[in-house]
Amino acid sequence: LLSPESSVSVSAHNAVVGLAKAPGSTGLWDSFSFGPEPSALQERLFVSEENVDGFLGTALCPSPCSQSALERQPLIEVLDVTEDRIQIRVE
Repeated sequence: LLSPESSVSVSAHNAVVGLAKAPGSTGLWDSFSFGPEPSALQERLFVSEENVDGFLGTALCPSPCSQSALERQPLIEVLDVTEDRIQIRVE
């Protein structure tokens, strides 16, 4: 993380933490952890095509699936993510 560019904004009903990557860090973040102390952290995933595929794959086929079941799973594409909505296409 790059400390000077990171920020925190707190209001009566919301809190926003802005994180900035260090110059040598590349690629998308997959997840983040939060909590009141290091021993009680919870993990949350960022919305990405891979994370949506993984979540739906687990929801649609929670136990080990056969190859034919995997081939029948829908194709999922994350089209747009905004503060108010997420747009996903399923084929």
